[in-house]
Amino acid sequence: MVGELTSDDLQEWVSGLDVLFGRVAGRFGRVEPRRQARAYLLGLLAPIERKNGWQLAEAAGDAAPDRMQRLLNSARWNPREVRADLRDYVMDNLGHRDGVLIVDETGFLKKGDKSAGVQRQYSGTAGRVENCQVGVFLAYASPSGRALIDAELYLPKSWTDDRARCAQAGIGEDVQFATKPVLARMILTRALEAGVPASWVTADEAYGLDFKFRRFLEEHHLSYVVAVPKNQWIGKAWGGQIHADTATAQAPPEAWKRHSCGNGAKGERLYDWALATVHFETEPGYQRWLLVRRSLTPNAKGELELAYYLCHAPVGTSLEDLIAVAGARWAIEECFQSAKNETGLDQYQVRRYDAWHRHITLAMLAHAYLAVTAAHAPKAQAAWSASHQQKSAVSWHT
Repeated sequence: MVGELTSDDLQEWVSGLDVLFGRVAGRFGRVEPRRQARAYLLGLLAPIERKNGWQLAEAAGDAAPDRMQRLLNSARWNPREVRADLRDYVMDNLGHRDGVLIVDETGFLKKGDKSAGVQRQYSGTAGRVENCQVGVFLAYASPSGRALIDAELYLPKSWTDDRARCAQAGIGEDVQFATKPVLARMILTRALEAGVPASWVTADEAYGLDFKFRRFLEEHHLSYVVAVPKNQWIGKAWGGQIHADTATAQAPPEAWKRHSCGNGAKGERLYDWALATVHFETEPGYQRWLLVRRSLTPNAKGELELAYYLCHAPVGTSLEDLIAVAGARWAIEECFQSAKNETGLDQYQVRRYDAWHRHITLAMLAHAYLAVTAAHAPKAQAAWSASHQQKSAVSWHT
């Protein structure tokens, strides 16, 4: 991005970055780590091939990566406090009462067995079981833009059951095993306690199938659209007291409506959708639904692919609203891709638990700056306005 700017634009860009860094500078008690953190942030935003310690050091004019490594491994600063500043920065610039909080995880491929939390486990990034670390992330999406705002490293039981191994990776005794949905509840709690403006939460199957996760959202009066597996038991829908897939087989033809769930890389993401009321008890004024998405073209097996969502929202919520939230989940995938490609989210060379959180925090801070800058750029704002004018002109069929 830096290389595409004129000198005047570059001055304005750096000035805006200084404003952002001014928010977090106080988290670094001493001058040296404060300067190094700013240099690290500039390096993450610079057009260099790899955002690892050596190249970040070279971009900062250091002869060796020692200072960068010290910033991540031994300097005194709390990445959670910096993420609180990051979250406030995103809310000040992208916050909206209709915001959506998105939970998802991403994998970081690693060699060896020394990096905190690493083991052979499923990586959605690779689409298979790999030797990797997995981080649970929270993204915020609104009409103004989207950005990552919080994260926690997942530690498998193979780690938390081995305290000696944990100690070597800087994992304290107070860090105990927590499932990914529990980590998601932790980061959502931090967002809620900070007053993040959001009306909805969306997540994939790993979180949607967890009853305690869904109950947590309901207790905090957050509406949700969460993906669930095809064998999710849903009670009664379309006359059946069965799983999601068998209930869907009973949906009448007129239940299916064709809608877009937002723009994708290849234009509008069109699917056929069906919505059924689910008769589970809920608090007054709220309703539960099963939302089903069906592809328009067959897959390699000649089948139309189906995806299932459990929804909980105020009575009267429209099909279009539920579809829009379901489609918003792709925003976090876009955040992962851009943060990895542009700000080195996955290009770290650290093994310690706290060092992982420090690099990830600074990479998310850099990514948030790009997101906010894009949101306030005239061309980006005009494109956003045009896309919403197009959507409002569509006459949805019910």
